[in-house]
Amino acid sequence: MNTEQFIEALAAKGISLSPQQLAQYEKYYSLLVEWNEKMNLTAITDKPEVYLKHFYDSISAAFYFDFNRPLHVCDVGAGAGFPSLPIKIAFPELNVTIVDSLNKRIGFLEHLTKELGLEHVQLIHDRAETFGQKKEHRESYDVVTARAVARLSVLSELCMPLVKVGGTFVAMKGASAKEELDVGKKAFSILGGKLQQSFSFTLPEEESERNVLIINKEKATPKKYPRKPGTPNKTPIE
Repeated sequence: MNTEQFIEALAAKGISLSPQQLAQYEKYYSLLVEWNEKMNLTAITDKPEVYLKHFYDSISAAFYFDFNRPLHVCDVGAGAGFPSLPIKIAFPELNVTIVDSLNKRIGFLEHLTKELGLEHVQLIHDRAETFGQKKEHRESYDVVTARAVARLSVLSELCMPLVKVGGTFVAMKGASAKEELDVGKKAFSILGGKLQQSFSFTLPEEESERNVLIINKEKATPKKYPRKPGTPNKTPIE
């Protein structure tokens, strides 16, 4: 996906980008490749692939959920900033908090957000399990996002405690989404969530399956969740 195709594909979904926003995506790409030589941020460095599999794929969440308003978004395990920062560039009003367990990645994101001139972005080095038990963050976000972090039964325990009651968990998944949903429904139900809708589509050009799951937070998450670091992965709620 070249830059022109990226612009056209987003315009077809009602998302128009200014020259400044396009310059931010260009800078994002060059910094990603530059830092990737020093540390492992992504296996994808070819420009058309970054635009398709990182930028467009991240923004695809906005085809199914309205980010065009001043929401407070938390991105769990964002790695090199996906999906929240490509969404933030497209919708500058968003207030974004990224939590990631690797301090090196936080260092990259600090440099990136400064270079891109992004405001209202908070970067926190922490494990999702301990972060979700902190009073100032627990049940305080309008939206929590995650992309390719863990299977849904595990991911729900990391994300749902951060979503405020009445808020939304937007989970971005690949082809395994249906099977993960079958197993994960119990988890997000226990954690206070209910599946509102799931959307399936194929990524342009390479035609791989993508799924966006919209899970509403209907009631408070029981205090014992999330459990201690590593526990959700070892013994998921199933």
